[in-house]
Amino acid sequence: MKDKKWDLIALASIPLIMTLGNSMLIPILPVISKELDVSAFQVSMLITVFGLVAILMIPIAGYLSDRYGRKTVILPSLVLAGVGGAICMVAAWFMDGLAAYWVILAGRFLQGIGAAGAFPIVLPFVGDLFRDEKEVSKSLGIIETSNTFGKVLSPILGAYLGALLWFAPFIAIPALCLISFLMVLFMVRKPEADDEPEKPEFHDFVARIREILRKKGRWLYAIFAIGGICMFLIFGVLFYLSETLESHYHLHGAMKGFVLAIPLALLCLASYGGGKIIGKNKVLMKWLGFGGMVLLTAAMIVAGFGKGIYFLLSFLSLVGIGIGVALPCMDALITEGIEKENRGTITSLYSSMRFIGVALGPPVVSLLMNVGHWVMFGTLAAVGAVGGLLTLFAITPNKNKTGKPEGRKWAKGGRNIRHATRQGAR
Repeated sequence: MKDKKWDLIALASIPLIMTLGNSMLIPILPVISKELDVSAFQVSMLITVFGLVAILMIPIAGYLSDRYGRKTVILPSLVLAGVGGAICMVAAWFMDGLAAYWVILAGRFLQGIGAAGAFPIVLPFVGDLFRDEKEVSKSLGIIETSNTFGKVLSPILGAYLGALLWFAPFIAIPALCLISFLMVLFMVRKPEADDEPEKPEFHDFVARIREILRKKGRWLYAIFAIGGICMFLIFGVLFYLSETLESHYHLHGAMKGFVLAIPLALLCLASYGGGKIIGKNKVLMKWLGFGGMVLLTAAMIVAGFGKGIYFLLSFLSLVGIGIGVALPCMDALITEGIEKENRGTITSLYSSMRFIGVALGPPVVSLLMNVGHWVMFGTLAAVGAVGGLLTLFAITPNKNKTGKPEGRKWAKGGRNIRHATRQGAR
């Protein structure tokens, strides 16, 4: 792993920068609405259009990465994300009102396409780089930590930049994308020739994906759903906490950002720790993931009984820890359970589900907040419980006689699957 340290650092920059490029805008949305004289709904579309186009484009990017190579897809995607950010910056700087709004929206559309070909491709790329499952698990924990660290920084950095100049976050996006582009270009080496995945023709590719989903659908669909549930819950919780801090406790700007960063920081630490603990033990991945889902479900239930800020922040932080524990386990299970030549597409479907969770969390929670405090947390707890049950009953790695998980098998009607990080000899 040490000989690929710089490769991993460069790849970890992608989720960090993609997260900053989107989430930094959240603290300044009210300012954008005022500066451009547009409604709250219109300004919310700057976030929504990014997520929607990413959801649609991620599976396409996954197939292209399987067909033409991970790095070949990631580099142009980073350029496209940077160009989208530059368009937003120019529109905000030199235009006004609705004209600026529509051009910024177009820039966000391009940025979403770029994001679809960047972060989701990192997961299979990590699986390609490392042969040992323990190294893959540790590396995926670092990637998930980088993603979460971006969420921790976003409200703080966005608020600070917005205070200096309302469109400063738009200026930061192309600069950040350029940094990541150069890191990937010069620091990430392509896997050796015998380790590169086979490049399938389209009709063979479709047949393989159908066969994979037919044979392994039980645990794959479960992991897709769990990833979506985790992101739905964390973004729903952040939306609720943001609204509560502003409306009830009158916290604004950077101070609000620091408070929002608390559960995210704990999520970040839990992701890092989870990635180091699980190694290549698939049984441990299952039970640690299940434990994380149980923790966040219990924390949601308890949070429904109180409204004090310290009480809520404590239990919502436990929600963050539970999600931070569960996500690296899901990342590792899906990355190590799929052959290299199809890994990009399958993990891209997983990433799409996570984006759907991000998109659904805030609007659903905004509706539940109008119904009642306990109803909202009870509903979120029920969603978390569904994730826990899926982890318990749908994810079933085999054990060998020593009780340790077999790296080459999954319990799915006795069917074998090949080791995810096997050598490329076929």
